[in-house]
Order: sequence, then structure tokens, then C-alpha cells
Amino acid sequence: MKIVELLDPAAVEADIQSVTKNEVLAEMTDVLLRSAKDLNREDVLSVLLERERLGSTGIGEGVAIPHGKLKKIDQLILAFGRSRKGVDFDSMDGKPAHLFFLLLAPEESISVHLKTLARISKLLKDTDVRDRLLMATSGEEIYEIIRVEETT
Repeated sequence: MKIVELLDPAAVEADIQSVTKNEVLAEMTDVLLRSAKDLNREDVLSVLLERERLGSTGIGEGVAIPHGKLKKIDQLILAFGRSRKGVDFDSMDGKPAHLFFLLLAPEESISVHLKTLARISKLLKDTDVRDRLLMATSGEEIYEIIRVEETT
């Protein structure tokens, strides 16, 4: 499954304002709720915070992929956010995170959840892709960069 098949353009935020990890999780939850309006904000946030307690989802190189599993959904749901300033996300490399993919999966899903995490990681391992996402001027441009990268 491709990232753009899961990512609604409405769930892309080019200018995350949060300055702490917990604020980012809350703001990214709000971004996700733009396209997943039926979800309960507190349920989503609780799942994300619980996952972060197990260990940071900041994977390094300016990237974090907060994720979790939720009972009330039947398919993967994705949101993207960018912080120009960067946020301390307790990343493995100690560097601030600028690019955030938030992923929610149905509670029973294992395989597709892990494959999607791997697909996101692969996309953002490319320095050129990360640089273009950081330089993009709008959410629409960010979405288009992701879409084009998945078709090449």
C-alpha cells in the first residue's frame, strides 16, 4: 500500500508550531482529525503517548514517526507535519525532528502496519527527499513531493 493512498491532502501541515514532543503529538492529532473526523481526539492522543512511553518514535535524521494501534478503526490512517524550527523528540541521534508522519493502525493489523512504517522510513532515508520536504512552500507541495516519489 502506498503512502499517498493513506494520506489525505487535508492531513498535511506545512507549519507545525509546537515546541515540545507532547505538543507535537497533540498538534499532529489535530492534523489527523482534519481527515479522520470520526475519531476521538483523546483516544488518539492516549495511544500515541502510550507508544512514546515505550520508546521514542524519533528515528533520527530529523524524522519522527509517531504511531499506534486503535480499536475503532478498520484501516490505516496517516498524517504528515513539518516543523521548520525542529522539536526535541528524544530521537536516537539526539537531533531535533522536523518531519513527522503520524500513523494509526487497526489493533489487529501487524503486517500492513509494519510494511507502512518501513515504506515511510525508506522514503525519508533519502536526503534529497527530506531536503525537498523541508524546503516546500505549502502542504500541497509536500503532498506532491510524496506522491511523485512513490511513482518513481
